[in-house]
Amino acid sequence: MTKEHFRQMIQHDTLGGLLLVLAASMAMLVANSGLSDIYNDFLALPVAIKFGSFEIAKPLLLWVNDGLMAIFFFLVGLEVKREIIEGHLSSIEQIILPAIGAIAGIVFPALFYVWFNWGNPEAIIGWAVPSATDIAFALGVFSLFAKHVPLSLKLFLLSVAIFDDIGAIVIIALFYSQDLSTLSLTVAAIGLVVLFVLNRCNVRYQAAYLLVGVVVWAAVLKSGVHATLAGFALALFIPLKVKNEDGNPMLLNLEHNVQPWVAFCILPLFAFANAGVSLAGLEFADLLHPVTLGVIAGLFVGKQLGIFGACWLAIKLGFAKLPEGANWQQFYGVSVLCGIGFTMSLFIGSLAFEGSGTGYFNQVKLGVLIASIFAALWGGWMIKLSQPREQEVSYETRNSIG
Repeated sequence: MTKEHFRQMIQHDTLGGLLLVLAASMAMLVANSGLSDIYNDFLALPVAIKFGSFEIAKPLLLWVNDGLMAIFFFLVGLEVKREIIEGHLSSIEQIILPAIGAIAGIVFPALFYVWFNWGNPEAIIGWAVPSATDIAFALGVFSLFAKHVPLSLKLFLLSVAIFDDIGAIVIIALFYSQDLSTLSLTVAAIGLVVLFVLNRCNVRYQAAYLLVGVVVWAAVLKSGVHATLAGFALALFIPLKVKNEDGNPMLLNLEHNVQPWVAFCILPLFAFANAGVSLAGLEFADLLHPVTLGVIAGLFVGKQLGIFGACWLAIKLGFAKLPEGANWQQFYGVSVLCGIGFTMSLFIGSLAFEGSGTGYFNQVKLGVLIASIFAALWGGWMIKLSQPREQEVSYETRNSIG
């Protein structure tokens, strides 16, 4: 990854994080105003696409969650492939610390959630909700508070989020897919074979990959496996070295073009569509609901305990090293920021509870919002306190120049 590419990615994620905050705030305001009925009716608006006997008919909310989020997972897949082949995850030394942190950051939050909801089979299916990190939101907060921190911490945060996204994809595939259709899975498998052939033949036309990808997405949508996984699968077949018809490396070109759409449009739209929690009739008991407490404890306590604790142990045992130039307080602050689970947590919550009739999705929204705010403020404050004062930085800079 070039420095310019990395800089652009950080800028997109930073601004995207700010847009996520704005979109979520707008959703909360609208859902608790006189416009709430319009907001809910808009999300329930039926939208259908039909070709002969083939039809996809869903409310607008599910088009956002199943359709637009597939593009988000396509971007995640592009980033994962690039990082593993030639980026920050291309060697064991670079992989081990964020991998350990990410695994512990998935397991510990799930355990906290299960502990609060043990014995309730309807609530327990949301165990994966607090296991996800929202990288755009976390990087946005990180950039607001971190003026004089080493680049290695940003790379660690990005790497943890990449492993976290891979974990989320595996969890969705294994635990949130249902009523599988053999015919649709067969069509999807054929589409993947075609993508493999295009890749091996070094086909240069991006449109060919994307067209087959749309067919795979539609087949996966009808199969019972969550459709967003098609976006990730498509990305794995996009060539890294082959140049497209315009002479640009295909994977990097697609990543560069898709990233601003995801950061500035898709994720804010998802946040606006899913973060609208109505506070009408909200009682103190709702804050103490096991689902709410499980999500809060998982994201705010489980994430930092799992990531920081596991990484501290790995470093002390000599399996890994602290990110270059970072201190333990900065590292702890980054571990706390991983508890910002906004987009992915809401997404998994929608898969677990939306349409179940339990009403637990509102508890998930409440827990995610509270935990994410706590993690953003506490993690950001820890990072800010760990940095040298402006006077000290200026003095060190003058000395280094002189």
